[in-house]
Amino acid sequence: MTGQVRTVDGRVAGRRGQATRQKLLDCLREMLDTSPYRDVKVIDVARMAGTSPATFYQYFQDVESAILEIANDMAKDGQRLKTLAEDQNWAGKGGFAAAEALADGFLEFWRDYEPILRVVDLASAEGDKRFYKVRQKILTAVTGSLTEAIENMQAKGKVGDEVQPNAMAGTLVAMLAAVAGHQKGFESWNIKMKDVRPALSTLVFMGVTGKKPPTR
Repeated sequence: MTGQVRTVDGRVAGRRGQATRQKLLDCLREMLDTSPYRDVKVIDVARMAGTSPATFYQYFQDVESAILEIANDMAKDGQRLKTLAEDQNWAGKGGFAAAEALADGFLEFWRDYEPILRVVDLASAEGDKRFYKVRQKILTAVTGSLTEAIENMQAKGKVGDEVQPNAMAGTLVAMLAAVAGHQKGFESWNIKMKDVRPALSTLVFMGVTGKKPPTR
């Protein structure tokens, strides 16, 4: 956390209060690893943190607002996906390595934040604009970087003008997010992620460059 941390009534929290607030968030995140978020109650989070519901309500209006705090921190970390897509040389073997790195980045990010992303996706689908903005913050940045990459390939004459860069980039990012969020599903289909990874990398490379991956 950076900057001042305030209580619900606007007071600036001291060091001890900040530590209590962070412990509540840590316990909430731990509970989300094993419980549907609608089953998580304030009293359970407070008990796990060794404090009271009254203390919880000093910092958060409800469980969802606390989850939103965790989600916003997650979105900041999500900017690492943008860096994997920008300023890359997408041609040849180096380009395929960039596609692999981006695919790996999505898969790792979804593994790191699976419980929080599950809540973000559900709340977004139900029309909660707060969580929708979190999801968009993560995906829009990397979409912009991929759009620029495709535009650069077009400028060099390596990708045809029939390709709409933002549409292709958006499609690739949606695919990456969907596959990354379905890792447990692949396992239930007896599809190994080590086989999904090269398939995903190939599709990203072809989408950006319009070419088949180089022979290794």
